[in-house]
Amino acid sequence: MLLEDYVAVDECRRLKARVRELVDAFDPQSVHSVFSTTRQTQLNDQYFYESGDKIRFFFEDGAFDDNGGLCQSKHDSLNKIGHAMHDLDPVFEAFSRTPKLARTVASLGLTDPGVIQSMYIFKSPGIGGEVTCHQDSTFIYTEPESCIGFWFAIDNATGVNGCMNFVPGAHKTPLRQRNRRLANGQFVIQTIDETPWPSNGWVPAEARAGSLVIFHGRMPHRSGPNNSALSRHAYTLHVIDRQCHYPADNWLQRGDDLPLRGFEQG
Repeated sequence: MLLEDYVAVDECRRLKARVRELVDAFDPQSVHSVFSTTRQTQLNDQYFYESGDKIRFFFEDGAFDDNGGLCQSKHDSLNKIGHAMHDLDPVFEAFSRTPKLARTVASLGLTDPGVIQSMYIFKSPGIGGEVTCHQDSTFIYTEPESCIGFWFAIDNATGVNGCMNFVPGAHKTPLRQRNRRLANGQFVIQTIDETPWPSNGWVPAEARAGSLVIFHGRMPHRSGPNNSALSRHAYTLHVIDRQCHYPADNWLQRGDDLPLRGFEQG
């Protein structure tokens, strides 16, 4: 579902300015955590797996040279920031918890919504990498499944700079995989259904800045690399129903000091 002009462009600029402040304050030598869906570099990266209740920074594949230095500025080297910005940063909380968004979520039938995750995604020119086909319920799993994604275009998203792509109706296909935490502390992506990904019918979800794309947790989606000279910043929230069971072997967990909240600001 694409809702154009859902938020004012000025709100997008405010979020982008806050991100610049956060990145300015971030020391890129403090961590070299890379997020890549093509090479799964984050699998068993503790910095990543302990970020469910923190604000942490993840680089693009190819951001570092052979000596461990950045190939370009840190602002242009990051893949994303996650995963609790909506709880820990006042600017992101104000953007994420509005009465308008609360009404939109309620209209989708969630009984007791909780905002489980937030991500600011950079997709910078030239380095913003491909995101391979996946379903968000693989990573944010509840019983029964309740995950819904809310993807805000902070910049204009086009087919050239790596907009998302969907196959209409494919959310009715099975959940293929689950990312699970094993008893030994390791993480695996477990195949639960061998139905192949859709091979045709893909539609680009081009979206102007300020638009909101809403999609079901089972919806297969992907995006290409950013081959343009323009950034494709986006901000994503994932919402689940707190009435559903959230397994302890999900990768994303929160400490007791940051309980799962809905759309009330606090």
